[in-house]
Amino acid sequence: MEKKQLKEMSFLDHLEELRWLLVRSSAAVIIMAFLTYFISDYLFDTIIFGPTRATFFTYRFFCDLSHQLGFADSICITELPFIIQNTEMEGQVNMFVWMCILAGFILAFPYILWQIWSFISPALYEKEKKNAKIFIFISSILFFFGVLFGYYIVIPMSVNFVATFTVSDVVKNQFTLDSYIGMFKTSVLASGIFFELPIIIYFLTKLGLVTPEFLRKYRRYAIVIVLIVAAIVTPPDVVSQTIVAIPMLIIFELSVIISSIVYKIKIKNEQLS
Repeated sequence: MEKKQLKEMSFLDHLEELRWLLVRSSAAVIIMAFLTYFISDYLFDTIIFGPTRATFFTYRFFCDLSHQLGFADSICITELPFIIQNTEMEGQVNMFVWMCILAGFILAFPYILWQIWSFISPALYEKEKKNAKIFIFISSILFFFGVLFGYYIVIPMSVNFVATFTVSDVVKNQFTLDSYIGMFKTSVLASGIFFELPIIIYFLTKLGLVTPEFLRKYRRYAIVIVLIVAAIVTPPDVVSQTIVAIPMLIIFELSVIISSIVYKIKIKNEQLS
């Protein structure tokens, strides 16, 4: 069995390494955020506020799907009856800065992963260190897929639901800029992090904090939670809820499979040692 090549470092040395990890990662986010300034018109008009228009890709896709399934215009979205208004003097300025930072974080995510890997690599086996590129590539792909899932599925479904839900015709929807941006950031980041679940489970299993038996035992609860989330963020129709729920269930099942593989390898190595 390979032995870990651990570099002896004091607690303060680890803190210093962690401090520089945060500094370099923050610098990367700021640099990428600054670069998004040059495409800010496209970032805000097309990307951020795209889901507020009935011509958005997801709405058109669902409408085409509705026709193909023989549902006519039952899930077609022709209008979104609401407006977004700014109620704070510095509201648009703050929104501009924070959304550039969010875009910078998403673009700099692979570099941040590389920094995290560099920080934990001294505690890994030599063979595990060689998998750095694979780890960063897979983690980045999962994160970007999660961000796209949040952007093209979760946000449009959420916007459509809150825009069309009303307790009375007397009430008109006028959402604040802060509430819309808050929903946008939460949906994108939460989806990106959720798609990192297989990677998180991989490390938790290696550390012995999670076992495949534990995941299988609570699978039914995970399924219920996923279905509840899908029901909350989508309109009350089976097609939309299914489209949201299936990728999340696949990610969970993939995590169970990864945990099982890692656990078997871990047990085998312990028996050989």
